[in-house]
Amino acid sequence: MTSTSDFQRARSEEQRAQRRQAILETAAAMLTEMPVAQVSLNELSRRVGLAKSNVLRYFESREAVLLDLLDTATRSWLEDLATRLPAAVDGTADPYARTDRLAATLAASLAERPVLCDLAGAQASVLERNVSEEVAIRYKRASLDGLQALAALVGSALPELDERDTVRLASATLLVAGAMWVHAHPSDAVLAAYASDPALAAMRLPFEEAVRLSVSVFGSGLLARRQDGGAGRNAQAAAGQGQPQP
Repeated sequence: MTSTSDFQRARSEEQRAQRRQAILETAAAMLTEMPVAQVSLNELSRRVGLAKSNVLRYFESREAVLLDLLDTATRSWLEDLATRLPAAVDGTADPYARTDRLAATLAASLAERPVLCDLAGAQASVLERNVSEEVAIRYKRASLDGLQALAALVGSALPELDERDTVRLASATLLVAGAMWVHAHPSDAVLAAYASDPALAAMRLPFEEAVRLSVSVFGSGLLARRQDGGAGRNAQAAAGQGQPQP
């Protein structure tokens, strides 16, 4: 734990970087114990051993801390995917079978990272609501880098898709993961409602299965549309209405 006197001695850039990292590591540890909604700036400050005003010298808000953690968690996930995904789809010729394997790998890897999914679920509705333009720009640039990295991995698994469609599938994966995580982890009141009425319990979404199915259906739809589009263009060319396009 960092003391207030330690903070006062943190004058060099290296020391300030160490204090900033201590705040991030403490927040990350809190997220293994509680959901994003329960992480407060007061408790974070107490655990770090700094006054809240001192924590705010490093991060402008609780949300800014959590956005930084979301970026870190996303980078770690993408590094893991870069290793796992090629092995999952290697040797599979059928693009639809590869899409299913891609979807299963994405869903399983996300299910293994509850902190990432919880942060992603809170991103648009909570984390981006109490930050400055500067923090928003920095996070969105990092988020764009992550999206492009995921799209590249999707493209390596599904070379049949063009660059625009790989970005679409990557975007859909991230959006579905955040949304599904929220619905798969309802409040205590909703859980009680499910327990009291079996008919309502059918509305509870199993996270990994829901993500897998959503990504598989979306990816298969992109494949089918691309194949159908090519067939349509070639038919036009055969009728003398133009040249076939790749």
